[in-house]
Amino acid sequence: MSTLGNSLSMLANPAIIQFILYGVLFTLIISIVSVLFSIVLGTILALMRNYCGKKKAFPLKIFSVMYIELFRNTPLLFWIFICVVFCPCPKFMDQAMFGLSSVNNKLMYKAAVALILYTSAVIAEIVRGGLNSVATGQIEAGHSQGFNMVQIMWYIVLPQTFKAIIPTLLSQVITTIKDSSFLANVAVIELMARTKQILSAANRYNGLNAINVSDVFVLFGMAAAIYFVINFTISMTVRNLQKNTRNSNGKICDNNIKTIRSNGKNDCAEYG
Repeated sequence: MSTLGNSLSMLANPAIIQFILYGVLFTLIISIVSVLFSIVLGTILALMRNYCGKKKAFPLKIFSVMYIELFRNTPLLFWIFICVVFCPCPKFMDQAMFGLSSVNNKLMYKAAVALILYTSAVIAEIVRGGLNSVATGQIEAGHSQGFNMVQIMWYIVLPQTFKAIIPTLLSQVITTIKDSSFLANVAVIELMARTKQILSAANRYNGLNAINVSDVFVLFGMAAAIYFVINFTISMTVRNLQKNTRNSNGKICDNNIKTIRSNGKNDCAEYG
């Protein structure tokens, strides 16, 4: 029990708490940036896969299919290591900023690129499911009104698509936050990497001059609790969105039924 108490005492150290909170901040920043870029890239890939079936645009469809299937069927950790070795880094990231060294900034950039490439393939399939839920008759109606294909996608199809897939996209945000823990394998300064750094120096803070098993449980247990709080909050948001969507759809159906019944009564009165 004394060793556990010493391990828990590390959580009372303001420097450690601040170090971990910065890790949480970088985790959220990396995850949000990755999801935003992945939505843009994934939407383009989904549109290419769904609507580039004609002869001239067919190579774009082949490219999107190969991209999506390649990244969806290979592990994220593989692409993290590939990007760390081969991905070029822009000059503005090769300097100290955000309280990080130039080396850490370069690693964070390269690992984020890997996360974007991987996540975009998953989001592409999510968006494609939303595109398939939009009736093809709406595209034909858009053509009949003189819209070109870009206008049809922008004003008619994509708004309905994203409205339909918002809960699924938020679920993917949860997955991306969890996937960001893989970045700790290349020493990127996010939550899991910082937890490992604290553990490697736990003998300085626990007062025992040694790293104990209880240090592992306390530090990684705290990291797990942080991940749980963040992801559970998003999960509850997803559930509320789905519940509100079902309720709104139910109200629309009820109103339609009432309208049909009232129209039926009026017809009966007219012909009665």
